[in-house]
Amino acid sequence: MLDSIIGTVVILALVFLRVPIAFAMGLVGFVGLWILGDLTPALSLVGQITYSTARNYEFSVLPLFILMGNFVNHAGLSRELYAASNAFLGHMRGGLAMATIFACGGFASVCGSSLATAATFSKVAMPSMRRYGYADSLATGVIAAGGTLGILIPPSVVMVIYGFLTEASIGRLFAAGVLPGMVAISFYIAAIQVIIGLRPKLGPPAERTAWPERWRALSKVWGVLALFVLVMGGIYGGIFTPTEAAGMGAFGAFLMALLKGMRWRELRDVLAESAMTSAILLTILIGALIFANFVNTAGFPNALIQFVRSLDVSPIMVIVAILVIYLILGCILESISMILLTVPVFFPLILDMGYDLVWFGIIVVCVTEISFLTPPIRMNVFVLRAMLPDVTTSTIFRGVTPFFIADIFRLAVLVAFPIISLILPRLFYGS
Repeated sequence: MLDSIIGTVVILALVFLRVPIAFAMGLVGFVGLWILGDLTPALSLVGQITYSTARNYEFSVLPLFILMGNFVNHAGLSRELYAASNAFLGHMRGGLAMATIFACGGFASVCGSSLATAATFSKVAMPSMRRYGYADSLATGVIAAGGTLGILIPPSVVMVIYGFLTEASIGRLFAAGVLPGMVAISFYIAAIQVIIGLRPKLGPPAERTAWPERWRALSKVWGVLALFVLVMGGIYGGIFTPTEAAGMGAFGAFLMALLKGMRWRELRDVLAESAMTSAILLTILIGALIFANFVNTAGFPNALIQFVRSLDVSPIMVIVAILVIYLILGCILESISMILLTVPVFFPLILDMGYDLVWFGIIVVCVTEISFLTPPIRMNVFVLRAMLPDVTTSTIFRGVTPFFIADIFRLAVLVAFPIISLILPRLFYGS
């Protein structure tokens, strides 16, 4: 157990020294296996993990969903979603902010990336909110918070990685993410209402859109709806496996991008970006699996289970302690690294306590969402700072604070009521 703790500390130290997380986990895992055993078995295991992971058919779902998200991003579907949401909500106080949240949720359902969602809506929603006199703090806070929906509302890249690590059903995870995604949108809308109630000048109303124009704007979001039905309907209906659905979704998004006038150079950029992102994630995953094998060989999960059993505490208190650890790690690690480093350690304990791995996956994704808004890393904040150089970092930090508080309350609700996450998986797949 001590070996694993030392290894984790060394990984964090290497990360602070700017060593890429993939190489930090892989190096520590390899050295740990070498110390616990011998050089030849350690080298053999590292080679086996690398080979088996790279040729694993199930991993192909990840680059396909990444490709789908990149095609969707280049197809400009975000503008149509925002226009439709704005047509129905823009005339209300804070309406443009609420429209941004709904549009982010719709975009997340076909994108799967928080950073891409935040970057996209910094271009789509920010000019409109500025034109109507919205405070930069509220506008950027809404975009940063709405961006976090990208990893919760399915299809989600983070859910795929969690499923890969725990062997949980990706289809069940996607089904489990739908209602928590709606809960997240509801909490963000409530946060906007509270902000506007306290300071109405932060979000003045825009013009009212006539009903014919509203229906016209709504009719243009057919692409997002069609993709969501194709991918998620195919999975839930038993027509596609998640990998097949990802392939169909990528092809559908490609056709939509062509209809939107995508050129050869843009296609080349999308393919190159998707390949690069997939290669980075594969490398990180291999490093995480090497470290996970070291942790298991060192007996840390079993020692952790025995330690928890020796404590006279309820299982829910253990869950709370795990979530506190995630919130702390969210201050120093980005989301993918945090999940790859911790899930192999915690999920055996979750199984031992009798909790559902799908439910825990949603909780992990939600607490990972919070890390996008947690200081000092706050990845979505840094994305907005890069996209909006005229807005100060302190302004964006001030804007995301109410949504960070809303996230904490939402996390508490999902922990207290697991049925919110589990009702759809049980409906589609049985108990």
